[in-house]
Amino acid sequence: MTARRQGMEPIPAGPWDVVVVGAGAAGLMTCLELPDGLRVLLVNRNTSRRSSSLWAQGGIASVTRPDDSSSSHAADTMHAGAGLCDGDSVRLLVDQAPQCVDRLLQLGMEFDRNRDGSLATTLEAAHSHHRVLHVQDRTGHALVDVLRERAEQRPGLLHRRGVRVSQLWVEHGRCCGVQVVDGSRLQWIRSRAVVLATGGGGHLYTNTTNPAQAAGEGVALAWSAGAAIEDLEFVQFHPTALKLPDAPCFLISEAVRGEGARLVDASGQSPVADLHGADLAPRDQVSRALLRCMREQHTDHIGLDWSGIPREQAERRFPTILERCRQHNLNPLEQPIPVAPAAHYWMGGVATDLRAATSLPGLYAVGEVACTGLHGANRLASNSLMECLVFARQLGEIDLPLASETDRSHWNPSQGGSQITADRARSEASIGHLMREIERLSKQCWDVAGVDRSVNGMRRLLQTTDQASLQMQQEQLLQLVKAQPQDQPLQLEEPSRQELNLLLDLLHRQRTSILLLKACLFRTESRGGHYRSDAPAPLPQWRRHSRQVRGMPIHTRQVSE
Repeated sequence: MTARRQGMEPIPAGPWDVVVVGAGAAGLMTCLELPDGLRVLLVNRNTSRRSSSLWAQGGIASVTRPDDSSSSHAADTMHAGAGLCDGDSVRLLVDQAPQCVDRLLQLGMEFDRNRDGSLATTLEAAHSHHRVLHVQDRTGHALVDVLRERAEQRPGLLHRRGVRVSQLWVEHGRCCGVQVVDGSRLQWIRSRAVVLATGGGGHLYTNTTNPAQAAGEGVALAWSAGAAIEDLEFVQFHPTALKLPDAPCFLISEAVRGEGARLVDASGQSPVADLHGADLAPRDQVSRALLRCMREQHTDHIGLDWSGIPREQAERRFPTILERCRQHNLNPLEQPIPVAPAAHYWMGGVATDLRAATSLPGLYAVGEVACTGLHGANRLASNSLMECLVFARQLGEIDLPLASETDRSHWNPSQGGSQITADRARSEASIGHLMREIERLSKQCWDVAGVDRSVNGMRRLLQTTDQASLQMQQEQLLQLVKAQPQDQPLQLEEPSRQELNLLLDLLHRQRTSILLLKACLFRTESRGGHYRSDAPAPLPQWRRHSRQVRGMPIHTRQVSE
């Protein structure tokens, strides 16, 4: 498949005003909130419309009821974050959340409502009030549909699917564009700013609720370009993913337990009875309790009993989940379904300020790829979709460098130099070998850096992955990508194109896994989504963010109050 697939011409080389990478809720909302009159290029890897936002079932957290308050929402967020939430980020979110709900309603979002016409809300884990807005159990899907329809009507926007960013363009200490693989075409695209909205990293692990493209690529791109990365050790493992042999993990929303479902072991007892909040305790605590029970009972799953939810209410509220279960010959309304923890959300990411700006001028990040300081060590349920909206909103006042006369007068619809063809560049490894290496790395990460982390295992995996990454970077195709002149597009022949995509997949996973492992080993305590059996308690001296910058030792940053 070439860059001219479906009759499309190559992407104009720019300069664009803004390139947005990723078309989930964060990327689409960014496109809607950017100032009018800009040339905006939106790219995403998938030719389909999958994103983590699209898969989000639970809802969007915001104060909408008179018995609730922003101070209560803030307190719940801070409590879940286990001492690492940045106060300024929390205040920004809870204060602007109701305005973002109004904005969504104006855009056409149809939240579920009560019989009196008021917005319906549900209770999720660690919330003290019913404040989670929803559209049945397909909130993310409904949100992305509304945002996509509106974003693609924006004047000056070009949306191109099936395009991956292979590296960021940095000149004189500023991000000024991207290098992309567009079908079989490798080219550079200049822009005044780049916004990463690439999602999280669940697929660094074997068991995850995330879509396949969520493998931490945005973190790898930003770190390689020199941007600061924070808090990668904090990964939220959702306690209830459908667990069946040879079937992908499917999230069973926490809202199911909020409506009355209960976790049960093989004898019908609760494995979370000793936790404060029981079934609705913070996710990290519930996940560890389930794993302990599973190990003691030598099983790979726990039951989720829906009998506490009236049948009519369950069918009205959770049609998507029920349909998915029925596809696997399960009926939650008749008997408990098998669930187990899976990697779900990454609290860490590319460090940003309250304007969504990273430490690298010209580079911004929104959504799960970003670390805003909002979530701390553990995300409060349903705060993540709202985080996308609030921080995308800040880009309405994006600080772009002045466009030069050259930029204004030399809009380049194509690449400056003549195109060359790379007909002999090949990978030293076979496609099958590369796919097996990707699978092996994700399994090893799950085994040693999952819910319960093994220090010795993480050290061994860090050493072998570091060595493998250094060797990988010598691949001829990756050297070609690294050395490509900015004015020289490159045409890739098959199977070189497929090999390059797999090489980039593996290299970016290696880089991000190395950063994850270093962060896990650096933090010698347990807190929130980071648990080490050799250091099972939080320590006051570790009430700091971990921070990684290329070329510098890992260090810490103070939590802002």
